[in-house]
Amino acid sequence: MILECYSPILPTHAVKGRPMNKIVLASLAVSILLAGSTAVILAAEPVTQTPPSASATAPAATATLPFATPLRWKSTGVLVKPVSDPNHTIVSVKDPTIVRYNDLWHIYATVYSTSARTWNMVYLNFKDWSDAPNAKLHFLDQNPNLRGYKCAPHLFYFTPHKKWYLVYQTQPPAYSTTEDVSRPETWTAPQRFFDRLPASMPRLPIDYHVICDDTHAYLFFTGDDGNFYRSRTRIEDFPKGMSDPEVAIRDNRNNLFEASITYRIKGTNTYLTLIEALSPARYYRAWTSDRLDGEWTPVPGADSWQTPFAGINNVTFEDGVTPWTRDISHGEMIRDGYDERMILDPSNLQLLYQGRDPASGGRYELLPYQLGLLRLDRSGK
Repeated sequence: MILECYSPILPTHAVKGRPMNKIVLASLAVSILLAGSTAVILAAEPVTQTPPSASATAPAATATLPFATPLRWKSTGVLVKPVSDPNHTIVSVKDPTIVRYNDLWHIYATVYSTSARTWNMVYLNFKDWSDAPNAKLHFLDQNPNLRGYKCAPHLFYFTPHKKWYLVYQTQPPAYSTTEDVSRPETWTAPQRFFDRLPASMPRLPIDYHVICDDTHAYLFFTGDDGNFYRSRTRIEDFPKGMSDPEVAIRDNRNNLFEASITYRIKGTNTYLTLIEALSPARYYRAWTSDRLDGEWTPVPGADSWQTPFAGINNVTFEDGVTPWTRDISHGEMIRDGYDERMILDPSNLQLLYQGRDPASGGRYELLPYQLGLLRLDRSGK
């Protein structure tokens, strides 16, 4: 989620990933990158932490492209709307995280409550997408452990612990655990990943997610400075022992903003990272790497406003659906599984995303975001 989820205790700039005019909340791929437009770097991890297995100067192996570009998508209509109840007046539902488990879709998402005047989260489940519009929203602040400012969730099952983890923004990264993903009342009290604020943490970190390889668990996120950050710890130490953040991709905030998410492509050693760009409207760019602690390379034909991974320039709407958004904003791909490996099947590309009426405007927290689904269009038309 963009700076939308900003904590009220933060300075004015600290409103989760939103453009400068959205920061009012606290006080109230081209085929070839343009030369010099993006710099991707690999920095050495602090010596006090577990070091990366490849040095900053080691050449990066070329990751296999997981799909042909340019991509084309078809969008559904709105599937999940903000539905208030007697105790919660909400104007948006956004930042979804989704898994398929026990023959149900499970979604956790952010909402903005005008009655509470803060961001919090909701849970819903349903069997089929046709059931999504009627799925009941369960407000997580009904759990005493999860009241107040909490947003931008990322859900996964951590196999070594046999527990579900919900990672979210408080503003610092925090997590809760449960043994039953369908019972939001059972999430534990928030625990922070860092006992202290690391010196290398950006001024405003945004939208955290976790992915694991065979030896380490990685915490990725963006900053309001246009950079993509990573920390890591050994699998056996997770969730403790995260290293101080280092820059994994360096850019500017218009081109690299928030809503990052990383996957391993099924049956390969290729990792895919998607990050939302801010302008001219919200859209997704893509990078690949052959390792989570390695160098990230922009995906040709999925890296620009003109040819994005997913954006209004490569999205059309299903027959009979009136175009309802210009933003293709914070979402998650549909995974092949639900565990910490974050496996993505390139033969089944779908993106659950947030969008809004193009005519809407004003303060960021009041923007009427809703959820829809993109499916890769293989029609060739």
